[in-house]
This record gives sequence, structure tokens and C-alpha cells, in this order.
Amino acid sequence: MTDLTKGLRNVSEYEHLIKSAFKWATKEGPLMDENIRSVRFNIHDIIYHADSIHRGGGQIIPCARRVFYSSFLTAQPCLMEPISLVEIICPEETVRGGIYDVLNRRRGYVFTEERKMGIYKIRGYLPLRESFGFTDEIRSNIYGQAYPQCVYDHWQSLVGDPLEMGSKINQIVLQIRKHKGLSNEIPPLERFLDKV
Repeated sequence: MTDLTKGLRNVSEYEHLIKSAFKWATKEGPLMDENIRSVRFNIHDIIYHADSIHRGGGQIIPCARRVFYSSFLTAQPCLMEPISLVEIICPEETVRGGIYDVLNRRRGYVFTEERKMGIYKIRGYLPLRESFGFTDEIRSNIYGQAYPQCVYDHWQSLVGDPLEMGSKINQIVLQIRKHKGLSNEIPPLERFLDKV
């Protein structure tokens, strides 16, 4: 959150309330009630109610939160997914068939391969959503001769617009919302603008 206001009085008096709204909005984002990362909100203007009784935390925080939500939804939001670093140690004869097939099916890929005395050490990336059951599938594909290990590595942006109905990324958002017990649709922008 960056304060770009000029010539406004009493901004510092309500700054802590706006920061509270910012923390709340970025902790429970509008798409899936998940943290919002790598976002910046520029505040250019603030209009306070004329009566000071309407400038308390109960009025400013929810209003500012709705402003942050509507700004987020109009700024082409994207989803970030966690990516695991995968290390697999296996004999040479098992490398080509089973390991590459399983990684490709699960949207993963290999970026290094090392060979020492007939043993391969393969390193690649695998989306965390695809890592559930990965170890069992690798071992069953190559008869228990592989030793895979997955560790969180980084975040990666998913390609697409989560607000475009029917898109793959929109389907992921709706699945997560359903799993969390949220409504079956992403809140429309109008929901936040009507009350501001």
C-alpha cells in the first residue's frame, strides 16, 4: 500500500485504520479467501464523511477493504501455484520410460540429469497440486527402484484469467471455493462497488 495523496488533512489520523483494512484484504482475498501476494495498491485520494462520528474503525475498515477488493478484481488478477523441487535417484534402465511419463502427465518437467556409476539423479519441477500420490506412482511404474523426494521450491503464475467463466484457471478457483465451503461463484465486482 502506497500513499500518493497530496494536500489531504488528517490522513495520518486514519492511516492505521486503512492499514488494518489492507492487511485484512490481502489476508483473505476476494477470489478464494487466500493470501494476496505481489500486489501494490496506490492510494490517490481519500474522502471522509463530514460527520466525525462516521469516521471510526467500524466505518473506515470495511469500506477500505471493499475498495481494495474492487481494485484487485479490476487489475487482471492471476493465480500463483506452489512448485515443488523433485529429486529422483534411480538405476539407469528406469530413467526413460516411467519417470518422464509420470512427470509429463502431472505437468512436471526435468531440468537436470546426472549420471554416476549407473545411477541417475534427476531433478525437476512439479506443481504441488500434482504431487499428491506422485511417489507411489513413480515407484509402481518402475517396480520400486526409484527414490523420489519433493520439497517446496517457489511460486509460479498460472496462465489465464481467473475471472473468465469456463477457463481452466476459473475452474481451479471454483474447485478451491467449493472445497473451502464458499459460494459456488466468484463475488462480482458490483458486490463491492455498491457499498462504497
